[in-house]
Amino acid sequence: MTGLAGGSEQTVQPTFVLVHGAFANSFSFAPLQAELGLLGHRSVAVDLPGHGFAATYTHAYQAPQDPEGLATAPGAIKGVTLADNTAHLIGVLERAKANGPVVLVAHSRGGVTATAAANARPDLIDRLVYVSAWAPVALEASQYYAEPEMATADPASLALALAGNPAELGLLRVNFRTADPEALAALKAAFLADGTDDEFLVFLNTFQPDENLDAGTAADRARAGTWGRVPKTYVRLADDASMPLALQDRLIREGDELTPDNPYDVRTLAGSHLKWLVDPAPAARVLAQLAQSAPVTR
Repeated sequence: MTGLAGGSEQTVQPTFVLVHGAFANSFSFAPLQAELGLLGHRSVAVDLPGHGFAATYTHAYQAPQDPEGLATAPGAIKGVTLADNTAHLIGVLERAKANGPVVLVAHSRGGVTATAAANARPDLIDRLVYVSAWAPVALEASQYYAEPEMATADPASLALALAGNPAELGLLRVNFRTADPEALAALKAAFLADGTDDEFLVFLNTFQPDENLDAGTAADRARAGTWGRVPKTYVRLADDASMPLALQDRLIREGDELTPDNPYDVRTLAGSHLKWLVDPAPAARVLAQLAQSAPVTR
C-alpha cells in the first residue's frame, strides 16, 4: 500500500501495549514509556479493571492507619474476574491494532491476562512479550506455586502485610504502607533486593492495596491453536526472587513443547522482579529491538 506523502511506502511502527502485574497499575510503566518514547516508540499502559484510578484507597489506609477498618472495608475490585481483565485488554488491543502492529508486553500476573487475550484474539497481537510473567501451559497459574521451581520463593513476603480475610473481603488486600520492619524487609527481598531503600519505598507507594482473586482456571492455559500462532518472546529476569529463574525457564520450556514450530525468542536481563521498571533503559532497548520484527508497510 502507498503512504499519504507522495505515494511512497511508509513503515508503521508498532504500539507497545503494557500490562501490569498484581497490585500494580499503569503508573509503574511511566519510566519505561519515557525510555521507549525517547527511542521513537509509542506505548500504551493499561489499567486492568479495579486498578489505577478505579482502585480503592480507604480512609483506613491513610495515616494514622485504622487496622480494623482496613481489614473490613469493601473494595471495588471485589468480583472482578480474569474474564473482565481479558475483555478490557482486548478492547485496548482492538483500538491499538487499528493504528498498526501491536506488541503486547506483560509483567508478572499480567501474563495470565495476556495469555487469555492471545487465546481469544491472536489476530490482534503481532508479538507477545512476557517479562518474568505467568504463561501457564501445563498447570493453572496458581498451581505452579506448589512446584519445585517455586521452592526458593518466600510466600511470607505478602502474608506479613496481609490485611483482612480474603474469603470475607472477596479480594486480596495487602498493607503496603506498613511500617513493620520485618514485613518491609521481606517485601524488598522478594521484589527489589537490588534496589536502594529509597527506590523500594517509592515503588511500594505506587502499589495499590487490593487485587482480585481470580487467577484463571485450566481453561485459561495457553492454547496451541490460537496463543501458539503468535510470535512470542520471554524476557527472563535473572535475579528475580518472587518468580525464580527456574520457574521462568519451566514456562519457556512448556511453551516450546506446546508449539515447537513457534518457540520463544528468549532474552535475559539482570535484576530483580521490579528492577527493569526502576532502571528501564536496558528493557527499552530490548523492546526496541523486538519492534523491528513487528512493523509492516502500508
